[in-house]
Amino acid sequence: MPEWRKDPVVDRWVAVSTERAKRPTDYRPPTELKKQERCPLCEGNEGDTPPEVLAFRKTGGERDLPGWWVRVVPNKFPACRVEEENRVAFEGVNVKRKGVGAHEVIVETTDHEPNLVNQTEWQVQEVIWAWRQRSLALREDKRLKYISIFKNKGSVAGSSLEHAHSQLIALPMVPVEIAAEIAGVRAYREAKGSCVYCDLWRHESAAGDRVVIEGDEFLSFVPYAARFPFEMWIVPKRHQADFGRINEAEVRDLASVVRDSLRRLAWTVYDPPFNMVLHTCPVNDGTSDEYHWHIEILPRLTIIAGFELGTGYYINPTPPELAAAALRESGEWCPELITAVREVRAGV
Repeated sequence: MPEWRKDPVVDRWVAVSTERAKRPTDYRPPTELKKQERCPLCEGNEGDTPPEVLAFRKTGGERDLPGWWVRVVPNKFPACRVEEENRVAFEGVNVKRKGVGAHEVIVETTDHEPNLVNQTEWQVQEVIWAWRQRSLALREDKRLKYISIFKNKGSVAGSSLEHAHSQLIALPMVPVEIAAEIAGVRAYREAKGSCVYCDLWRHESAAGDRVVIEGDEFLSFVPYAARFPFEMWIVPKRHQADFGRINEAEVRDLASVVRDSLRRLAWTVYDPPFNMVLHTCPVNDGTSDEYHWHIEILPRLTIIAGFELGTGYYINPTPPELAAAALRESGEWCPELITAVREVRAGV
């Protein structure tokens, strides 16, 4: 019988199918973008982007020229701008404010690759360091209250460029989703006297049936109330509210766990489109250390429709336990197979 499962942090329910459940072979990859003739994110095309705000490059290398391995540039079509004023205006019951903020693109590799799965662990570490460095730099602007870091992979997930990249949007307000999680963390602490995410990763590690990968510093697992088939959360074992405080050992382990989680996802369900989002504590608002940052990997294998949009609840046709077992049991990594899947999807 189908069952309702409640998220342990926020007041959200998910309908999980336990009969006629969809297995990995039931999903087929959607058609993806064809390769662009000239990619603005490839090495050698630095003039196609706005001037870089950060680059990891060879010593003595010149700005906005080849020789980098991770590069951060302002988005050419930004959702918000640092130059805008932080001014609020009222129009009757409506409120608006100037589009203050920052919108940046983190170019994750010089290779024209759509994902991180074929990169070395060192390269993924460098991407994580770039996320951290820009997060710390942007919070110096006291107008900004939240640093959102996310990755859209595939056109279905909202990406308009194939080249591996992630994005950062710095906001002058705290997102509703993060505020709801903070409220859930506070309510749990008042009731139980502990952190819900700390209790969550320990419970999942001990139970084992939803674990995908366990590293020294991080646990990757399919959440009990997963909204999407093959959704994964990556939670630090050390209680830590702010992603900006991540240390060197944690960066190494996180890079390994992220890359392995994405590889297992690509292998298990035909390299699907996905969104990967970093949830961290607000900045410049006096929030305490009670939050617990984490990463959510959200495969786009199902369509969000009227029920989800109308209720905020989700229907997941693949039980989390089945998804986790398939991810754990995925075979040896084969880049050639993933390349073949991409070519079929692009109509090559």
